[in-house]
Amino acid sequence: MLLIRKNVIVRWFSLFGLFIGLISQAAAGTFVDQMERRVIVPNDPLRVISLAPSITEIIYALKQENRLIGVTRYSDFPDAATQLPKIGSYVRLDLERIVALNPDLCIAIKDGNPKEVIDRLESLNIPVYVVNPHNLKTVLETILEIGKLLNADDNAESLLTALHNRIERVKSLINQDTYRPGVFFQIGIAPIVSVGTDTFLHELIVLAGGKNLADGKTPYPRFSKEQVLALSPEIFIVTSMARQAVFEQVKAEWSRWTSMPAVHNDRFFLVDSNLFDRPSPRLIDGLELLLTLIHPELLK
Repeated sequence: MLLIRKNVIVRWFSLFGLFIGLISQAAAGTFVDQMERRVIVPNDPLRVISLAPSITEIIYALKQENRLIGVTRYSDFPDAATQLPKIGSYVRLDLERIVALNPDLCIAIKDGNPKEVIDRLESLNIPVYVVNPHNLKTVLETILEIGKLLNADDNAESLLTALHNRIERVKSLINQDTYRPGVFFQIGIAPIVSVGTDTFLHELIVLAGGKNLADGKTPYPRFSKEQVLALSPEIFIVTSMARQAVFEQVKAEWSRWTSMPAVHNDRFFLVDSNLFDRPSPRLIDGLELLLTLIHPELLK
């Protein structure tokens, strides 16, 4: 009699486990991320960790920041993101900290996040959706995908419409003028480093009506001072990774070369690097800023 009772109890728990499993599957959906990985994601993820600053910016732009329970160290836009728990930098993720926050979804980025950490999280049954934006088109696609993950499809569509309209406005203005001034965009001080063809910056420079003087197969080519002078840039831009004090020093050094058109015409500028190297909606802010620097006459 006791054996029969035990069998009934075991069978009941087995059926209960099967029932709970079916409920869990019904409460989740299978997505294919940008790395062609199948990821089972809760239908309404409430505890989300962003594994890169750009992903944090996208989630805020979609007005889904209430879901965020953790972000990477340099997630500094908008300001409210700086108050969220930190889980390391996006290239050095703190696995223990992530697990302790008990997320039901992590959103990662291929360019930066260590694959071994992503694999470890998945082995712990924490779903990780990986994005891989590598140009403006895929950044916009990423916004749509994250919107779908977070049940924010309408917000994503509205945001995309607004971003598309801003891009088209820039294109419309640029089409009024065939002049394409030469632009040298310096992102490294010592050595001098610029941006090649396969970068967000190259795409933005071209869209804003400029000619990237550093274009080519090397994503981040190095230059000597003599090589830069030989390019005769009409517009010279330095990112704020150098900060204001260093920028002034760099500008003073280049200003000695008055034969450089950018120096002669006082078209030497400092810009915020985060507008250009994060695959987020702020790339369009960067595009509009470049338009004002490269073609100010079109805005009058």
